[in-house]
Amino acid sequence: MGGPEAVGIPDEGAARTPERLRRRPSRLLSQLTVRSDRLIIDGLVQVDGRKWHYAVLASLQEYGPGSQAELSKRSGIHRSDMVGVLNELAERGLVERVPDPEDRRRNVITISTFGRRHLSLLDETLDDLDGELLAPLSPSERDQLVRLLTRLLDHHSGLS
Repeated sequence: MGGPEAVGIPDEGAARTPERLRRRPSRLLSQLTVRSDRLIIDGLVQVDGRKWHYAVLASLQEYGPGSQAELSKRSGIHRSDMVGVLNELAERGLVERVPDPEDRRRNVITISTFGRRHLSLLDETLDDLDGELLAPLSPSERDQLVRLLTRLLDHHSGLS
């Protein structure tokens, strides 16, 4: 219930980390990102998932079909990487590509029925993994953290 820090005993990692580093938000975010990425990557592999696959499937589910360029903007995946991601998703039957009737040089990508089912599995898996990542926080602290991180990201992405 709270671990050693809850009773004023620093954990081993904290004991070896200079206080000025533990007070740096940029360093804390960086350190947590490394741990979060490892947790998420390892967890998604267990259900044959990938972070980029999730981003594309979630975008298609929420916003509907789109071109490769649109999906790149929506998901934050670089356009040069999107072809590979879409190839993987298409090979697995998670998306369908059809020529755009308005511009035959483009494809329109749509989430398949199997893709919707797989996205639901990925959502459940990520819910569990996020729960593990945020275990020390109460539900209201989790909500507050998400709001604050969203505000920071929006500011630095020019969305605020």
